[in-house]
Amino acid sequence: MSDIATFIENEIKSNDVVLFMKGNKAFPMCGFSGQVVQILDYLGVDYKDHDVLQNPDLRSGIKDFSNWPTVPQLYVKGEFVGGCDIAREMFQSGELVTFLQEKNIPVKAPAKA
Repeated sequence: MSDIATFIENEIKSNDVVLFMKGNKAFPMCGFSGQVVQILDYLGVDYKDHDVLQNPDLRSGIKDFSNWPTVPQLYVKGEFVGGCDIAREMFQSGELVTFLQEKNIPVKAPAKA
């Protein structure tokens, strides 16, 4: 296993929720990363972010690690959830809250529509 794959695996194992993204949670550098940040922040989820723009090895390595071609990538309790579209669809359907709760991730109750 490469050094970057070992790093990714360790980060995913060491943190309950990890977002590999362009930019960081304080300053997302693409709209897709920004959408996932907004969702996680809205739900009050504590998560670790990694800026793939700061590390070309991480940017390519995360794609190889997950066998997923795009960033952002969301991991919960070591499980690859998906990218922006999947996270957004899960959030809109309520499935993301249920999934996070099943994984014992504290979630702020979303406002009722």
